[in-house]
Amino acid sequence: MSDLPEDELPATLPPDLRFLKLLVTVLAGVMIAGLVAIVALLVIRLKTPSPLPELPAAITLPQGAQAEAVTFARSYVVVVTDQGAVLVFDKAGKQLADVPIGAADGN
Repeated sequence: MSDLPEDELPATLPPDLRFLKLLVTVLAGVMIAGLVAIVALLVIRLKTPSPLPELPAAITLPQGAQAEAVTFARSYVVVVTDQGAVLVFDKAGKQLADVPIGAADGN
């Protein structure tokens, strides 16, 4: 394979190749450490559930209505009910609007 006879092969690598080998080894180590760090952060962050925001106690829904979705904005709270209505409340809990969006069966 080599042009040199077997007995004349160099015992050590040239300095340039030793440096390149060191760089590749360090790069592999850094990549493995980075991958371990990313996996550890994902496990730590995804293990603890994020707390859900609490509705203001002053918000009361109409009789028989249940909330299907709640959206928090800076100055108001929007509640979509199972009766096909969108209710808009201010931060104090006062109802600002009641917008019907469809039939009670959700169609």
